[in-house]
Amino acid sequence: MAGRPLPEYRDIDVELEALADAQDIESPDSPLPLLADDDAGRPTPRRRINAVNIMDSTPRWMRTAQPWGRSLWQKVLAVLQPRLTFGYVVWVLISLYVVYCILVRSPLLASKLPKYSGPYGVGAIDVEVPVRTPRKTSDHAFKGSGKPAFELKTVLFTLYYPAEKGSRGLGHHYWIPKPISITAEGYARAAHFNNFISRPIFTFALWAIAGTIKIPAQVDVPLLPPTNTKVTGDFPVVVLSHGQASSRTDYTHYCGELASLGTVVAAIEHRDGSGPGSVVTTKDGKERRVMYMDKKELQGGEEMEADDFKFEQLAFRQAEIEETVAVLQSLHAGKGSTVFANNARKEGRGFAEWEGRLNFSRTVIAGHSFGATGALQVLKGAASTKNPAVGGIILDPGKSSGKLNTDIDVPILIIHSDSWSKKITPFFGRPHFDTVRDIARDVLKRVGSSWFLTSLRTSHPSVTDAPLIEPLLLRWTTGATIDVHQGLKEYVRVSMEFMDFLRNGSREGVLSEGVTHEEYGKDTMSDEQKRRIPKEIMKYWQIHVAPPHEE
Repeated sequence: MAGRPLPEYRDIDVELEALADAQDIESPDSPLPLLADDDAGRPTPRRRINAVNIMDSTPRWMRTAQPWGRSLWQKVLAVLQPRLTFGYVVWVLISLYVVYCILVRSPLLASKLPKYSGPYGVGAIDVEVPVRTPRKTSDHAFKGSGKPAFELKTVLFTLYYPAEKGSRGLGHHYWIPKPISITAEGYARAAHFNNFISRPIFTFALWAIAGTIKIPAQVDVPLLPPTNTKVTGDFPVVVLSHGQASSRTDYTHYCGELASLGTVVAAIEHRDGSGPGSVVTTKDGKERRVMYMDKKELQGGEEMEADDFKFEQLAFRQAEIEETVAVLQSLHAGKGSTVFANNARKEGRGFAEWEGRLNFSRTVIAGHSFGATGALQVLKGAASTKNPAVGGIILDPGKSSGKLNTDIDVPILIIHSDSWSKKITPFFGRPHFDTVRDIARDVLKRVGSSWFLTSLRTSHPSVTDAPLIEPLLLRWTTGATIDVHQGLKEYVRVSMEFMDFLRNGSREGVLSEGVTHEEYGKDTMSDEQKRRIPKEIMKYWQIHVAPPHEE
């Protein structure tokens, strides 16, 4: 049977009719805008037309595939498209700030360390060498591993020293030594918040705040030559001990300022478990981490008294200070080439030129906080061949680091920050301030020269680099009201006045005056003192113990 012929195909025969009138669909909740044939004359809202808008208003199944790179570039352009919104303005400002910091090599969330103000340039050399006799200063061991907790194999310190102005060395040391993660973990331990979540957070925070900060001192430049017309030949020596949860890089500006004024400073990094973290590196390149330590990590640590634990740490610190002095004596004795060969940090190429350049008759042991407690302890038995120290600079001696040594027979300069003197703290049955004042008075009676001062408007961290790096944050958290640069300048000025006194017996500046306040905040000056003492001194200092004023 013959079939009936099929009708010719026409598009109009299969065109679908709209389910509803187009105007009914055009509502705020409609998924797609429709435009009827007779809408050409209707006013439509103005909208910026670009490729991204067109593609966004087209169903995904109707879009034409585009190359991946082109699609990404269109999205980037859409993000960068200027618009006056608060979020966009903030985003642009942050981006410009980041670019600026990169161009000028400035840290993102902090300030650079300032240059030094003295007449000399400043060099810096990291030294880590084996100790004369590797030893354990205590039999205490860690739980689990049984490894010694107080084992001394190497000593690490940074030398800050006078150099020619404009000298160029091997660049600059980072303020936070690499890897940052070790220091971050140490701070997490100190905060009792150490886990796999907190460690990356602490590491990122340290990197963002101070990871790019460098110390202004030039690495491994030559020591200032004796031919320099300003040099007398040899340099006084200061050995500095850092505080709890601190390291050798926390006081770089104080050390650098002393060096720029003609002093060699050895800033020690203690491996007694009081610092955030350190890497012990031997001459053959083997490394061992030493982290912030709690007594509970030791075998029998739960039963150990806090003062006993501090005593063990102080014994280790004293051994490190003695080993540091021994290394400096080797440099002075002409063994610089041997020290350089043994230095695991590979710095000190010019150590041979240090022969005869250090004046150990002007050696000072200094320390801050826990380090000040250690400095007082080291001064027991000074001055001797083993410990040539002829004086001590004691900054905020510890309030929770054990008893303070009172057996001292060399001049000392004790400086309290304002917050350290202001806060009344019980200390073995009496106020801490009274204990410190009595130590200074006792030394004054025995040797005829001792000072105890309060630096006004300062706080405990004022002698460190922290206020220079984060001035607003430290002002807010510590209550210090002094300009951070002025505060450190005063610490340096009085320290140098003390060094000059040890050199020639002269009393200048603050040290030339007698007692102004026997108690903190209680003026005991006579009318004659008030007329005589410069206002600049009274603006920044209270003097609690001092030899009588000399006319």
